[in-house]
Amino acid sequence: MSESQDKICVARGDGIGPEIMEATLRVLESAGAKLDVREIQVGAEVYRRGVTSGIDEDSWGVLMERPVLLKGPITTPQGGGVKSLNVTLRKALGLFANVRPCQSWAPFVRTAHPEMDLVIVRENEEDLYAGIEHRQTAEVTQCLKLITQPGSERVIRYAFAWARLHGRKRVTCMTKDNIMKVTDGLFRKTFNEVAREYPELESEHLIIDIGSARVATQPERFEVIVTPNLYGDILSDIAAEVAGSVGLGASANVGASGAMFEAIHGSAPDLAGQGVANPSGLLLAGVMMLRHLGQREAALAVDNAWRRTLEDGLHTADLRGAETRRVVGSAAFADAVIERLGEAPRRLKAASPGVGALAACVPTLERRPRPEKALVGVDVFVDWDEADRAPSALGERLTALAGSSLRLEMITNRGVQVWPRGLPQTVCTDHWRCRFRPVEGGATTHREVVALLERLSAAGVDFIKTEHLYTFDGAPGFSLGQGQ
Repeated sequence: MSESQDKICVARGDGIGPEIMEATLRVLESAGAKLDVREIQVGAEVYRRGVTSGIDEDSWGVLMERPVLLKGPITTPQGGGVKSLNVTLRKALGLFANVRPCQSWAPFVRTAHPEMDLVIVRENEEDLYAGIEHRQTAEVTQCLKLITQPGSERVIRYAFAWARLHGRKRVTCMTKDNIMKVTDGLFRKTFNEVAREYPELESEHLIIDIGSARVATQPERFEVIVTPNLYGDILSDIAAEVAGSVGLGASANVGASGAMFEAIHGSAPDLAGQGVANPSGLLLAGVMMLRHLGQREAALAVDNAWRRTLEDGLHTADLRGAETRRVVGSAAFADAVIERLGEAPRRLKAASPGVGALAACVPTLERRPRPEKALVGVDVFVDWDEADRAPSALGERLTALAGSSLRLEMITNRGVQVWPRGLPQTVCTDHWRCRFRPVEGGATTHREVVALLERLSAAGVDFIKTEHLYTFDGAPGFSLGQGQ
């Protein structure tokens, strides 16, 4: 155990946060954890002061000095203009990988899958969680899904390195690349590339819908799962519930120079102040933090004492079941864990010392050569609500405005091709994607795109967005219209 104290930040959080944090810190201290704790205030009180990020400048300053944070659950107010604190912290601190162990504790926690022991590694900074949203017409809003090659490679390399370091044998990637061929397709392509560098590990890919179903019904077959952000967020809660309880779930958010540890559950304001909340999720996050800091003896002591407490039937109300001998509150549960420090479980498998800093798996990426990029057309998105929304009427109008160097290739509505060769049964909104490509033998330039937009504007066509169409080393960097 380190003789010097590790500097960390603690945020007690909202709702049940202060109670479970108090219980957690008492256990860690009793186990001999060497922690120099500096508390910061985040969450509801900061939001009430009008700070939309949920964290003020003073707290940011502390985090910059000691970028390891043990955080209680936060209540994010509803309404526009308010940002998710978790998303803000993950992005600002570069915490690109979310690591969530999901393990069965049967028979002491009820589950239909007593052999379950998997880890979900979720990309943590991009995807739809970039939060880039717009209302574009009276009827249509959009959210941009951003998947980057460096972001994908970094989290995928982390997952493989984590699996190798922890003696796992298989890494599973889950995406929806059969539909989102460009974005999820990039994530899967990167997974396949990285997998070839780990020949001793099995690798597989599953479409996220059937993959999620199999996690719910056959979780024992999985060891390490890596996914883009949104899928990982959903899947990790499913897995935690299948294992027995979201209330036991802990997670680490890891970057090159910092880490944040938290329970995966929310702030449960309806239980606040009653002293009944289960501190296990945050306590196990504290165990992950101690291992990350290299304090393995303290981590091992807490982990084994927690397991022994489960075995002895001292459970909070959410875990009440056939193995429960006495229902206890947050503080009494912490007391029970403290009383068992130095003991090992008798029926559950004893905890392992762990392998130290989670940052040991953070890869260093090399910048890839830039591909040859060529502009080959433009998608113009139009707000149009005329002529009973007949696609043929819009197609005729835009064909006349295309000019001599461009041609209107197709129009889609909600992704489905409606011109030419659309079906009358297709329900259309007021939001249209109009694809212009160069005439045969021609090329597209930015100047021609600008000229097209000027013609549309002069004709009173309300274009609301454009997306340039590019090829990269000759391969299209855009999707076809559905039905095209």
